[in-house]
Amino acid sequence: MTQVDIRPLTPDLAAEIHGLDLRRPEAAVPTIREAIARYGVIFLRDQELTIDQLLAATAAVGPVLRVPFVKGMDSHPDVIAVLKEADEKRISTFGGTWHSDFSFLPQPPSLTLLYASELPPVGGDTLWANQYAAYENLSPGLQRLLDPLQAVHTGWPHGTNGPGADAAVSRSIRMVRNDPAADREELHPVVRVHPVTGRKALFVNPVYTQRFADMTAAESKPLLDYLHQHCTRPEFTCRWRWQPGTLAIWDNRCTLHLAINDYDGVRRLLYRTTVAGERPIPVGATRGQATHGQESARQAS
Repeated sequence: MTQVDIRPLTPDLAAEIHGLDLRRPEAAVPTIREAIARYGVIFLRDQELTIDQLLAATAAVGPVLRVPFVKGMDSHPDVIAVLKEADEKRISTFGGTWHSDFSFLPQPPSLTLLYASELPPVGGDTLWANQYAAYENLSPGLQRLLDPLQAVHTGWPHGTNGPGADAAVSRSIRMVRNDPAADREELHPVVRVHPVTGRKALFVNPVYTQRFADMTAAESKPLLDYLHQHCTRPEFTCRWRWQPGTLAIWDNRCTLHLAINDYDGVRRLLYRTTVAGERPIPVGATRGQATHGQESARQAS
């Protein structure tokens, strides 16, 4: 039996795991769940996965979610081909702003899987930020202010009247309105309690968080701007340099991430799948709310 070796990338965020073969995902799931709960994001190199095997690994971790707005592959609708061609220059890259995936959904995703296929020789790295650390490093006074607050999340960066259905960052990313849930405003706690670890994490991001509940955008902006700057401080982050065959799995409930767009003129292709999540648990939730969230988390993981 191959020995499993877990190597942390930073003291509190991210770890590289050696000795797991995701072509047989059921045997790897207990280690994956424990490592994600501890580190928030994990990386497994040298995984030789087909698209079907990637989907099987995703389903072993939790219920596969077909995400709104972005059309999946024709052959595999639950898989997004994250592709930027060499001739696509001076455009945005998919995921190029700090965010938590699809936080505007009533039940945002729990986990995301991203598998590297073709990469530039240098560039195209991804950053993650630890939102437990972001919350824990706020002053007690600001924590008390934020704990009961809710924020409005919407599917378009500029609200429900955002870019049209043909908006895209590259030819491969086909943006569609395939889920009306993406168009409505959704209220989520500014601080959410993780259903597995019980820790508090900030849950705002500059892409989908529009304003605080019962406040205008102008009134919300100063504090949201501060939180967006604070939650991505360098000491909360890690940076990953991809290699072909690497699989990343991260927890959207306690991390933000950003794809770095510094590889114009070189083809980059990764495949992405998503695991369904639960409705975020607010601070001070009743026992019933917390129990329901924990049960949903067990089903999703």
